[in-house]
Amino acid sequence: MLGLTALALIGQPAFSAVPSSPPKQTNLAQERAVSGKVLSSDDNNALPGVTVTVKGTSRGTTTDANGTYRINVPNDQAVLVFSSVGFLSQEVAVGNRSSVNITIQTDTRSLNEVVVVGYGTQKKSQTTGAISSITPKQITEQPVTNIGQAMQGRVAGVDVAQSGSRPGSVPTIRIRGRRSFNAGNDPLYVVDGIPLAREYEDINPNDVASMEILKDATATAIYGARGANGVVLVTTKRGNANGKTSITYDNYVGVTDALDKVHLFSGSEFAEFVREAYRTTNNYKDVNGNPVPTGVADAYADSKVAVLGGDPNVAAGLAANRNTDWQSMLLKQGIQQNHTIGVQGGSEKTQFYISAGYFQDKGIMPGLDFTRYSLRANIDHQINKVLRVGLSSYMMYSLRNGETLNPYNFTLQQNPLGRPYDDNGNLIFSPTNDALLTNPLAEVIPGAQIEERKKYRIFNSVYAEVNIIDGLKYRVNFGPDFTINRFGRFIGAQTNARKFGDPQASNAAAFNFDYTLENVVTYNKKYGDHNFGITALQSIQRDNTEFNNINVQGVPAETQSFYNVGNASSVLGVGSGLVQWTINSYMGRVNYDYKDKYLLTATIRRDGSSRFGENTKYGNFPGVALGWNISNEDFLKGSSWVDLLKLRVSRGSVGNQGVAPYQTQGLLGRTVYAFGSTAAFGYRPETIGNADLRWETSTTTNVGVDFSLWRGRVAGSIELYNTRTTDLLLSDLLPTSIGFNAVTKNIGETQNKGIEASISTVNVNTKSGFKWTSDIVFTKNTEAIISLFNGPIDDVGNKRFIGKPLTAFFDYKKAGIWQTSEADLAKSYQSAVGQIKVQDTNNDGKITADDRVFLGSDIPTWSGGITNRFSFKGFDLNFFIYARVGQMILSGFHRDNNQLAGRYQQIKVDYWTPNNPTNEFPRPNSSQEFPVYNGAILYYDGTFVKVRNINFGYTFPASITSKLRLQSLRLFASIQQPFIFSSYRSKYNGVDPETSASDGVVSNGVVPATRVTTFGLNVKF
Repeated sequence: MLGLTALALIGQPAFSAVPSSPPKQTNLAQERAVSGKVLSSDDNNALPGVTVTVKGTSRGTTTDANGTYRINVPNDQAVLVFSSVGFLSQEVAVGNRSSVNITIQTDTRSLNEVVVVGYGTQKKSQTTGAISSITPKQITEQPVTNIGQAMQGRVAGVDVAQSGSRPGSVPTIRIRGRRSFNAGNDPLYVVDGIPLAREYEDINPNDVASMEILKDATATAIYGARGANGVVLVTTKRGNANGKTSITYDNYVGVTDALDKVHLFSGSEFAEFVREAYRTTNNYKDVNGNPVPTGVADAYADSKVAVLGGDPNVAAGLAANRNTDWQSMLLKQGIQQNHTIGVQGGSEKTQFYISAGYFQDKGIMPGLDFTRYSLRANIDHQINKVLRVGLSSYMMYSLRNGETLNPYNFTLQQNPLGRPYDDNGNLIFSPTNDALLTNPLAEVIPGAQIEERKKYRIFNSVYAEVNIIDGLKYRVNFGPDFTINRFGRFIGAQTNARKFGDPQASNAAAFNFDYTLENVVTYNKKYGDHNFGITALQSIQRDNTEFNNINVQGVPAETQSFYNVGNASSVLGVGSGLVQWTINSYMGRVNYDYKDKYLLTATIRRDGSSRFGENTKYGNFPGVALGWNISNEDFLKGSSWVDLLKLRVSRGSVGNQGVAPYQTQGLLGRTVYAFGSTAAFGYRPETIGNADLRWETSTTTNVGVDFSLWRGRVAGSIELYNTRTTDLLLSDLLPTSIGFNAVTKNIGETQNKGIEASISTVNVNTKSGFKWTSDIVFTKNTEAIISLFNGPIDDVGNKRFIGKPLTAFFDYKKAGIWQTSEADLAKSYQSAVGQIKVQDTNNDGKITADDRVFLGSDIPTWSGGITNRFSFKGFDLNFFIYARVGQMILSGFHRDNNQLAGRYQQIKVDYWTPNNPTNEFPRPNSSQEFPVYNGAILYYDGTFVKVRNINFGYTFPASITSKLRLQSLRLFASIQQPFIFSSYRSKYNGVDPETSASDGVVSNGVVPATRVTTFGLNVKF
């Protein structure tokens, strides 16, 4: 399998390690050169990149693009070792030959590849859980800001939804669906063995050597209460032991453009929309008092409409046939660039990897950008035969501007008949008489709106490993994590929010210190055909967060921004706090296999959390998995078409502690009262504590099949799973007469079940060097609520329904628009021609709450991705397509930008008029800001297909790179997200449907989808 094959490179030296004792001295006069060519037994083609070493020494080289090599050997007794990923290593004695040609055998089974499984590694042939892998190639072959983006469409069972095009935005990631309402659904991220307590996106993707995603309960059970929503294991790059130091430089630089603008009305179209709104209410009449028919403009009638001729600024725009494109005035071309320098090397005793990274993303709007600086040092040192120590240190500083700012939204509302500048070129703050519609360009004047987040982070992983006896090891891991967040906000006087009022500023800071301390004992031993592995763990993780904030008004000089809040005329609010939590854990795991045929993994973890009460702090989370390597049975060993066939069955439970600290206690809230004639503060009970709160528990049954056919031509895995989550942390409603609305309890149950498949194929592999491979990923997940606080009874108020997903769209169903011929029927439903017609579900002749129906959910019917890779004589081309099919979205974007009264600019929609009796959108109406049953027109098919990335590159042959004194050189060009296919965009003028949040709502605060075009190089010295 392609992804698994690449994993064999991780942590492996490029050349043989220097032996523990130095080789015998050789006679330099005997040293001579040996050359030759390496061919593949599969198709007899030349093999580039094969490692050729002199056994017992640190000497080594690799074959060039033509499969040839040249290496110096010390004497006639030298032995050459040929090795390459996907092929069996082979040793050849040189003798007195000066030329050694060889054909090496393909390793079709790839069973010796090693994957990270948490607290250790396993051969792929011995894994029993549902584990998927991401290779460095998959991470870096497209421009990504964070490692989360690299998982989209590359891992079956992992749903990754972009949260928009804002620089620094982080996608929403769900592994096998959502399980919980309140306890969180984010996976756990483990970096170099240390679980993260907070953001994963700070990691530089170029530092990542591999990512493994643990999906079923037996795979995640080793992380117990932290692994309820899946686990992402991130392993960063390490040094090597070949005695050589290599330097790599990876970079790309490119431009970011808006993929499209929102289609709004032109100036004349907007004027006609407004006229129609006033015709509907019989307020668009000529000088004689006669109604002006649809499609006819009347100057007198315009003058009586406040937002048209009644506004001198708009009247001038009408006369000039003005069409101000506010969007284009705000949008600009952005810049994205990434640079990483890495130094990798080492000896038998000490290995190191050091890198420095710089990433910058300047968005397509002023004031929106993200910059990250990073520095990593990974060092491993073998002190003696018994003791090995190591350090992984990562330092990061990031600066993000405009995290929530949305000046773009003002361009969607502003009247296109207004003008931005006066005759002298000065910005007009209010282009029309409408006080709420200020000039969008005023929001992006430097210093007018500032929203700045600075983050400083130092994340470390320190270990010491002791070889006690053969097979028995003790390891201590310590992972301190320091994070400082500083958030500054300033709103100047000449902005829409202040409208020449006193400027406002706020300053907030959070100081986080998290540490993990683990003691791990492992024992691995083979007794004949029996192979045992035992892991025991004791772990403690503690988090400490301090925060403070202050909000002020009346900053005397706007140049002070949020830096000198002490000079402000008034303090609007201050706050500070401390939050602490601790998890204490114990874990045991046993791995067993017999002849690499029959496999067993049994795990038990016990977690205790300070977030729960004395009687319920600890929870036990077991897991067991069985595997059968069918292809190792005698009846398949001689098969010419089955390389690998493995069946896996597992069942296990994991917990979720995702409740805020201190919820088991009754909390107090401050209140105010009159103490005589003096104002005073007091405290009152604010919540009801529940000392019996305990873990949510998810139990998963998983059946999986791994396969490789026809010498690796087709390889992959298929998984079937069913997860039940019980003891949900939900609010149980209480009668308000007791003073409280609800209390948090362990009640309710949800279910997730599905199928997922990953398939890799070698479609074409010719002797001429042309190769075409494909990676295909398919995911189908079904969510369902099984019970709630009243058992298997719907909670209509919170739109939670038994048998439906956690997010369910329950509303009136649009049946069209009332037409002229239906005037009487519309009237019987208290409606009118041109308004929204909704379905009378129970046919009782009236529209009531009982007519609402389940419309859909944000859960897709299926999602998937396909990556095609082509290569020919140094050239390579790959493109990645991602699809999410069958989900529904609620378009808050249409809700806020499709109002009837004609006060604000509109999305260009097909609205009803007597001349255009459409069934799409209702007739404008100056007396209605929003249509009756407005919700019925806000639900859309969220299906989309994206060409996520196209990458074309060229790797220079060794004949050129050697002259440049380089090990390798590749130039490439990439275009990210050049196409989005979606009816929500093409038919209804919506934005990127992928920007829906976890509740399926596309908000009005989105930034237009972007296309990123980059050029870069990968060079190794």
